[in-house]
Amino acid sequence: MTSHVVVEADGGSRGNPGPAGYGAVVKDADGQVLAERKESLGVVTNNVAEYRGLIAGLAAAAELGASTVDVRMDSKLVVEQMSGRWKIKHPDMQPLAVQAKELAAGFARVKYEWIPRAQNAHADRLANEAMDAAAGKPALPKLPTRKPDRATVAWTGAKGTPTRLLLLRHGQTEMSALRRYSGRGDIPLTELGRAQAAAAAKRLAAMDGLVVDGEAVPIISSPLTRAKQTAQAVADALGGRVETHPGLIETDFGDWEGLTFAEAADRDPELHGSWLGDSSVPPPGGESFDVVHRRVRKARDELIAEHGGRTLLLVSHVTPIKTLLRMGLDAGPQLLFRLHLDLASLSIVEFYPDGNASVRLVNDTSHLS
Repeated sequence: MTSHVVVEADGGSRGNPGPAGYGAVVKDADGQVLAERKESLGVVTNNVAEYRGLIAGLAAAAELGASTVDVRMDSKLVVEQMSGRWKIKHPDMQPLAVQAKELAAGFARVKYEWIPRAQNAHADRLANEAMDAAAGKPALPKLPTRKPDRATVAWTGAKGTPTRLLLLRHGQTEMSALRRYSGRGDIPLTELGRAQAAAAAKRLAAMDGLVVDGEAVPIISSPLTRAKQTAQAVADALGGRVETHPGLIETDFGDWEGLTFAEAADRDPELHGSWLGDSSVPPPGGESFDVVHRRVRKARDELIAEHGGRTLLLVSHVTPIKTLLRMGLDAGPQLLFRLHLDLASLSIVEFYPDGNASVRLVNDTSHLS
């Protein structure tokens, strides 16, 4: 019997939903591995896989006779929900959370801690091994869920109530006016940018369904100033408040920050050419589009889990918005280079609980004319 153990758990889905699996490892206080668990799950979402990893880890800890458990996961969603700080609104998550809480109740204490993915490598490896084995495996039976609020969408076959994301790009900055790579540099809107934000806010205030029973829909922004200023203009028009989510931040362009396309190509011709054709290639000192895709997908999953079935207004940047549209279209990374998004443009995508999606609007700037 081991009185205190550490559970590290992870789960993933290649396609979300797609071939999925989880991994969990139980260690003693000295880091000695006591148990490993992994399982292929067929076709489910990332969040389902992550919860299943937690459940497997807690069950293994119980089998070892542990009395106290430290759970460490790189899923902020699971950690915040199990800690009681986030509500569990999505119907697919509710029965899994109940099962996890029932297991947790069997211990004297369970503590949940978020850790970076790099510190969760053991469980991540097990989850990836399970995902490798999940390819071609039939989907798991669905857990009971609430009855959909809307009828089936006849054209796509999508079922259930979608989470509707209104995607607003921030207004003009000095960097965007000069067409320079603008990632993590925290610069404000120009005078024109503030006017663009005001025009977008006026347009959104006139849309149906953004204020329900006197309450504005959630307004969630990138933490960068240019996005927050744009979001605040909308919040003032709707009578809402702005929250931020780090997953909506722009790509880190590293050493190319502040350069024009031509300047970056002259500085690093071979690397720049590779970057344009391979989404796994990062700028020097920056992050690749594949990394951005995983970050934005995780943010989307967290937001849907917290606000499933509602309309959300997300104020962000070119790459995160293109990435969300790419997910809605189930398109490859070349879409990032072939889709143009104007400053202060509005796009709309809906994600359904059955895994379907519908892109409703792209790059609308009618409010600026």
